[in-house]
Amino acid sequence: MKILTGKQKAAILLISLGPELSAQIFKHLQEEEIEQLTLEIANIRKVPPEKRDEVYQEFYQMCIANEYISQGGINYARELLEKALGHQKASEIIERLTASLQVRPFDFIRKADPGQLLNFIQGEHPQTMALIMAYLDPEQAAAVLSALPPDQQSEVARRMALMDRTSPEILKEVEKVLERKLSSVVNQDYTSAGGVKSLVEVLNRVDRTTEKTIIEALEIQDPELAEEVKKLMFVFEDIVQLDDRAVQLVLREVDLHDLALALKGAGEEVFNKIERNISKRAAQMLKEDIEYMGPVRLRDVEEAQQKIVAIIRKLEEQGQIIIARGGREEIIV
Repeated sequence: MKILTGKQKAAILLISLGPELSAQIFKHLQEEEIEQLTLEIANIRKVPPEKRDEVYQEFYQMCIANEYISQGGINYARELLEKALGHQKASEIIERLTASLQVRPFDFIRKADPGQLLNFIQGEHPQTMALIMAYLDPEQAAAVLSALPPDQQSEVARRMALMDRTSPEILKEVEKVLERKLSSVVNQDYTSAGGVKSLVEVLNRVDRTTEKTIIEALEIQDPELAEEVKKLMFVFEDIVQLDDRAVQLVLREVDLHDLALALKGAGEEVFNKIERNISKRAAQMLKEDIEYMGPVRLRDVEEAQQKIVAIIRKLEEQGQIIIARGGREEIIV
C-alpha cells in the first residue's frame, strides 16, 4: 500500500474501531467530513496489519501530544515528546498537530495570570496590545482591559474592534519581541482575530464601570462602531427583552441574595419583569430583602448583576434560551 493520506488514515482507524464507536465519532463531524470519510471507507478493500498498526501508533502519539499541549502548551509538549521519541519524531508530530489544530499565536502567555500579562504588555503600542488581547481568552483580556487607564481602554478597545486579519509575518515579529520566539510553526494562512464580536466577548466580562467608559468613548470617537457594539452586547437591564420562559429558567439558577443586590441598582421595569416571573411569596421576600439591605456599594451591585448576566450567557450558549439581539426589529420565528 502506498503512503496514506490523512483521510485514508482516518478511514482505517474508523474501520478498526468498529461500527458502534465510529458512529459515535461521526456525531461530532460535519456532514461534508462524514461524506468524505464514508467514501474513503468504501474504497478500502484490505488493510495490511503493519499499516493498521502504523495508523494506531500515529493516532496514539497525536493524542498524547494533544494532551501535553492542553496541559502546558506547545513548548511543554515538544519537550516531553523529544524525551520520549527523539527530536525529529517530536518535531514531525508537533508540526502535524499544530497544522490541524491551528494553534493560536501567543500560546505562551495564554495561561499567565492577568496581573502578569498587564506588566507584560503595558508599555506596548495600543495596536500591539489590541493584537495580543484579540488572541487571549475573553476572561483574560477582560481582566487586562479593566486594569488599563481609561484613555488606553477605549483606544485598545477601538483598535481591537476594527481589527480584521493579521499576516503571519507580523504575528511572528510581535512574538519575537514579546517572547524569545515560539517554537511552533505558525500556519501561513492569514489569521483572523479581533473584530466587533471579539470586543463584545471581552466587554461582556469586564466590570460595568470599564464597560461604560469604553462605550462612551467609542460613541465620541466612532458612533457607528459604538452602535454596532451595543447591538451585540447584553447588559443586566436587557433582561426585560427576554421572554417570560427564559427569565424563569434564569431565575432557577440565581441566588436570591444576588438577585436582591442586582435589583438594588435596577429600574422599575426590570423589577416588574422579575416580579411577573416569580411567586407572590418570593416577590414579597425579594422586596423585603431589598428594603432591609440598606445602602450598598455600587461595586457589589455590579458584581451581582454580572453574575446574573453570566448565567444568561451560559444558558444561551447551551441553547436553552434565545437572546434577541439588534433591537426590537429583530424577529425570531
